[in-house]
Amino acid sequence: MATHRATKSGFAAEAQRKINAKYSEELAQEVLEWVKILTGDNINVAGDMDNFYEVLKDGTLLCRLVNEIQPGIVKKINTSSMAFKCMENINAFLEAARQLGVPAQETFQTVDLWERQNLNSVVICLQSLGRKAGNYGKPSIGPKEAEKNERHFSEEKLKAGSTIIGLQMGSNKGANQSGINFGNTRHM
Repeated sequence: MATHRATKSGFAAEAQRKINAKYSEELAQEVLEWVKILTGDNINVAGDMDNFYEVLKDGTLLCRLVNEIQPGIVKKINTSSMAFKCMENINAFLEAARQLGVPAQETFQTVDLWERQNLNSVVICLQSLGRKAGNYGKPSIGPKEAEKNERHFSEEKLKAGSTIIGLQMGSNKGANQSGINFGNTRHM
């Protein structure tokens, strides 16, 4: 829980303020409403950080959520409120989320939720899981995932492109080395 850490000060406090500033109450509320629909649990769907943390901190609701998307993906859900059991639940959820297709860069670390370090990353992970839920016939949230848009170019088109020098590569028009005095010092 968040009470295990000392109060941050200085640079650490400033960094934590920046992390907390990224948190969106609207997205958190959307996520909690989606979780409520899928699990059928009567949870408070207010999007403020305190409620979001309290609803999800022990990981049991997260495990039930992924089991609703794909039954049996989390074998054992710990009901104990002991710290390591709760963190096991959160880890089981994260592993299940990866198996369901959530990219690694959109997941969070256990301490982000358990110690309330970065609740925004938890929201991002649940939003990503919400997009993936549609692939399993469940209600989804957020924008629809993009589909593959493969392009095929003819040999002629590819050869034509190799003759063009883009401006990203820079230009040396008018460049010379006049005025550069390597090794020649200024005499007084």
